[in-house]
Amino acid sequence: MTGSSAIIAGGSGLVGDELLHLLLKQPDIMAVYALSRRELPLHGSKLHQIIHPELRITEWEDSSPTPTIGFICLGTTKKQAGTQKALEAVDYQLVKDVAKNMKILGVRHIVVISSLFASPWSPSHYLRCKGKMEQALVKMDFEHCIFVRPGPLKGDRSKPRNDELLVQGLFDVIHPLVIGPLANLAPIPAEQVAQKMLTLAQEAQRHELPKVFSLSGRMLAPN
Repeated sequence: MTGSSAIIAGGSGLVGDELLHLLLKQPDIMAVYALSRRELPLHGSKLHQIIHPELRITEWEDSSPTPTIGFICLGTTKKQAGTQKALEAVDYQLVKDVAKNMKILGVRHIVVISSLFASPWSPSHYLRCKGKMEQALVKMDFEHCIFVRPGPLKGDRSKPRNDELLVQGLFDVIHPLVIGPLANLAPIPAEQVAQKMLTLAQEAQRHELPKVFSLSGRMLAPN
């Protein structure tokens, strides 16, 4: 990504925070824009925070370099959202709106966190929202539209998710016995997902990936 700029939405989340730190360390990225509802506790000469309660980009300085890579690390759960409608407002509508805003801004390659088993036809409302989101972003016709689909995440959340803690504890016991597709359910550290998102963005800019590409579960782990 030599001489490029990047924009990230969701930089305060588990994966987003890891990814934002990685982006700021990249010597070949000259500017990083962090789209957030509130100011993030980070500073740096190439970090530019865009604060908006609805994660909108309402103005842009002509002198500011246009980001060519966009990262979206947004998501919630039904427990956090409260209702299925509120969950859909975040996991589908908000992600779609942010991606559309990035496209208008000039982003050419976008990398988005989805979920393992995401499908617009899933019986699960959560996975159905993720699948509908993926469909909507593909239709926006980015040069590259990349989805990472992790299973349960490992990392230090300010508010740990009970479902992830349960799955993580279970796999700590049975992981030697798990083979085949079930291995995709193994919890994966957030920093590994963030690193893979960065790697995929670099590969997209070198045109080493298909126009639409997804990577799931254990494939997100280092080789």
